[in-house]
Formats: sequence, structure tokens, C-alpha cells
Amino acid sequence: MAGIVVFFDFDKTIIDVDSDNWVVDELGATDLFNQLLPTMPWNSLMDRMMKELHTQGKTIQDIEEVLKRVPRHPRIVPAIKSAYALGCDLRVISDANVFFIETILKHVGIRDCFSEINTNPGYVDEEGRLRILPYVDFQTSPHGCNLCPPNMCKGMIVERIQASIAKEAKRRMIYLGDGIGDFCPSLKLREGDFVMPRKDFPAWNLINKNRTLVKAAVHEWTDGEELERILLQLINTINIEESQLLSVEFCKFQTIPKAAHGALPQALPVPY
Repeated sequence: MAGIVVFFDFDKTIIDVDSDNWVVDELGATDLFNQLLPTMPWNSLMDRMMKELHTQGKTIQDIEEVLKRVPRHPRIVPAIKSAYALGCDLRVISDANVFFIETILKHVGIRDCFSEINTNPGYVDEEGRLRILPYVDFQTSPHGCNLCPPNMCKGMIVERIQASIAKEAKRRMIYLGDGIGDFCPSLKLREGDFVMPRKDFPAWNLINKNRTLVKAAVHEWTDGEELERILLQLINTINIEESQLLSVEFCKFQTIPKAAHGALPQALPVPY
């Protein structure tokens, strides 16, 4: 049954590492990254690192090859394919960047499972260098959320999507994530929704410390195997509940007294 929206974080959720750190480490730029980290915002730093790697002769193909071997749990891809096959509307909300995310999703064959990727822009310029920009220009248009990093408020993205589908039939939501930035969107979910924080990660810690603020039901997970099992159980639970609700509504309709539909006229006496 269609109608369930599933939000996936990317780093340490769909893949098992932080994609930014993975690329920097694999291409031998860790020391410079750590040296520059205290001096600039994360997105600006990643853009700068792509410039440094380009200067060192690293190509877009080198970056792609590194991304294609990123660690991921073997049950994540089957879980995503199953959720998609069950009719769920899958969307990514991530503080990585579109180049890294799309390269990996295409490589493992699940890019088409997602209707939307909300993340920081990334593109290859005319010199063949990867550019990475912030999702929100926090210098000129700050989002104003003190729970989130300056370049992206995931809670605002969830609210935008909630508003965009508000005119449709009620759609239940499931949110999966691990990081500090995944706490804010957890607060935007409603009763009847589900949040799946990765156990012992920052989002899980924040949710546990602020349970009264979270309206959605919380289901933790530790690895890809648990993610798959719990996610598919929740989708099945929602589908059963929605089917039962439809059955009840149908039964109510079937038992409406005939008079409500317009009573049949009584037969007139036959004249002799």
C-alpha cells in the first residue's frame, strides 16, 4: 500500500562511514584536512579540500573510484529495494553532497528508488574540479535553527515535505538517521510516525534525553541487518493498520440505513 514516506540520512545510515572523511582519508589528505578544520565551516573546508586534491592531480575518476568502494552493510541495499517495492516514497536528507550520494547510489543500483535527494549541491566545474556548496547560504539567508549546522536544517526540509503532501490522504512517515542533525527532524514527526535512530550515535542520545519532545514512536537499530528487519516491520505494521482502517470505513458505509441513501417510494394503490 502506497503512502508511507521514508526519510534516509546518508552517512553512517545508508553507508557505514562519513563520506567526506572517507574521500579525504582515502586520497591521502587527512593531515591537511585536520589542520584546516578549526579555521572554516565544514562545507567550505570540503570545497577547499577538493581544490587541493585537484591541484595534486587527483581526478574526478579518482574520487568516483574511492566512493564506489565505500563501506556499507550488505543488508542496506536489499532493505531499500524492499521498501521501494512495497510502494514507499523514499527520500534522502543528508549533509553530505549530491555528487558523493548520487555516485554511490548509482553504483549500487538504487538511485531510482529515491524520489528526492535533499543535500548540499556539488558539481564538476569547467576545470574538472569538484565544487561543493552549502544547501543554505548561511551568510545571506541563515535558516535560524539553533539545533542544526548553519548550512542545513533537516527539520525544515521535513516540514516542507509535510506541507507539500498535506492535501493528499494522510501519509505516515519514518525517519532514519544517526547524527546531531537528525534530532531536529525527529521533533517534526507526528503521532503515528516513526523515528529510527542508530543506537549509541548522537541522534539516539539526544532523543533519549528528550523523549517528551518526540511525538513519533522510537525504534533504535545498530546495523544494517537490524535496520532492514525493523524498517520492513514498521512498513508492514502501517500497511496493516491502514488496511484495517479502510475495512472499518467500508463496513460503516455498507451499514448505512437505506433511508440515508433515499428511501424507496411506497407502491401506489392500483386503481380498479
